[in-house]
Amino acid sequence: MSGFFVTATDTEVGKTVVTGALAGVLRERGYNIGVYKPLQSGHLSSHPEGDAARLKGAAGVTISCEEICPYSVQEPLAPRLAMKRAGRKVLLSDIISHYEKLSKQFDSFLVEGAGGLVVPYTDDALVVDFAKQLQLPLLIVARPTLGTVNHTILTVSYAKAHDLSVAGIILSGCREHEKERVLENKEMIEELSGVPVIGLLPALREDFTRNELLQAAEESIAISRLEEFLRNESSVGNVFSV
Repeated sequence: MSGFFVTATDTEVGKTVVTGALAGVLRERGYNIGVYKPLQSGHLSSHPEGDAARLKGAAGVTISCEEICPYSVQEPLAPRLAMKRAGRKVLLSDIISHYEKLSKQFDSFLVEGAGGLVVPYTDDALVVDFAKQLQLPLLIVARPTLGTVNHTILTVSYAKAHDLSVAGIILSGCREHEKERVLENKEMIEELSGVPVIGLLPALREDFTRNELLQAAEESIAISRLEEFLRNESSVGNVFSV
């Protein structure tokens, strides 16, 4: 199975927006790509303001929100804690099993984690453990401004220490009046990490439409680089075991 694992330097940096945008653009280009966010806290899967519903809308997939996100709770906490407080136990094998079922419907996937790589995830795993099982190249979503160089370099270093490949970094929420600082941060991140910043997704108005999102992604993210990865991964194939 080809695709990407989308992680971030922190929470609320635009990971879901980026994941949905990339899936939507790639599907518009003819790729049979699905989206998967196995654990969601803060909203139930079917809630229209939750990440699963936002992913479904942006990606344009026909599967249900519950298929995109099989485990969800309302309390906005780290997934492991939120599930524990709700009296639910989710294991890494559970979310891998659901991934395998979904994979019969798609040729590739954009899998979204929760927060960053060291977030307590299932009852027996961190987000990084899930990423290691899938062995998909990472896309790291980061803030564009103050603090992002440190957070991004640390995330890249941690990923590499766990033998995960990083396909690229996307800075999300870039504002025109901060353009000079954003470009400086981009250069420093590339220099210090050795990983390309493949996109500078602009800040969008609060009630942006799907068309506006996809157009912004087309114009600001190097989609062709992602297509290269998909073609190469498809020819090699991914094997993982639990």
